[in-house]
Order: sequence, then C-alpha cells, then structure tokens
Amino acid sequence: MSLLLAAIGATITALVEATLGQFLTVGDATPHPVLVGGVIWTIAAGIDRGITWAFVGGLVLDSLLVRPLGTTPVALLLAVGGATLINQPFPRLRLVAPIVAVPILSFAYSMLILGVQSAMQPGIHVADAGRLFLPGALYDAIIAMFLGPLAITLHDRRMPAERMEW
Repeated sequence: MSLLLAAIGATITALVEATLGQFLTVGDATPHPVLVGGVIWTIAAGIDRGITWAFVGGLVLDSLLVRPLGTTPVALLLAVGGATLINQPFPRLRLVAPIVAVPILSFAYSMLILGVQSAMQPGIHVADAGRLFLPGALYDAIIAMFLGPLAITLHDRRMPAERMEW
C-alpha cells in the first residue's frame, strides 16, 4: 500500500512541478519538488519507497516537460541512492539528513539533467553551470529544511514501537 501512496504522491508532485513550477521561481532559483519529496521520502520511509517515487515522478516529469524519456527517472534514482548513502552512517540524525542531502543532490541532479540534455541535443551550451544551479539547490534546501523534519517525524509516529520479543 505504501508503494502505491509513493507513486500517487510522486505523480501529484510532478504535476505541481510541471504546472506551477514556473510561478514558484524566486529570481533565478527554480524549485524541484519531485527531487525534494523523493529525498525526504527515501530518508523517512526507506529505499524501496524512494525508488518508486523517483521512477514514477521522473516518468511523469519527462512526459509533461517533453524531455527525452528516461532522463529524469535516472537522475532521480541516482539522487535517491545518494540520499540512502547519506542517511546510512547517521541513523540517529535522520531529522538533519534531508537538510544536508537535498542541496548536494539537487545540484548533482541539475548537472546530470544538463549533461544528458546537452548530449542528446548538441546545441545546448552553458558557460557557468555552478552559478546557474546553485540558487535552485539553496531553494530546495530551504524547502527541505521545513518539510524534511516534519515528514520524518510524522512517519516515525505512525510506525509501531520496536520491542524485543521473547
């Protein structure tokens, strides 16, 4: 059931990103709600739900934004894997993990999308990609700073307490 909820959540978030994303920009910063949601959901609920979120959300984004099919799911799957790697060494710091993981993975996600699109369409050239993608990564970090701890806390409250069975 939770994989279905991850797929539904990713679809709704991708629809919001594709339709309202252009209106949520602040200066040069564009948010990536599907990426932020995928990283937070991976840290809160686990890798299997994060993979579902990334794959379904990426396919919906590619379909709506007319990107080469498979570009966004691959970038999101790599970001979800990175979120798992960041979360593994610090299981007790799960509330802080999204705040650390999202800006790093957002920057890597944007660079990967640019790399794949420039490989598919040779006319794309960006002089300074770091300066172009840094505001979006900071915008995603601010979103994750508020939503990450809230989502993890709500998920942990729903889970039954672990007890030893004799």
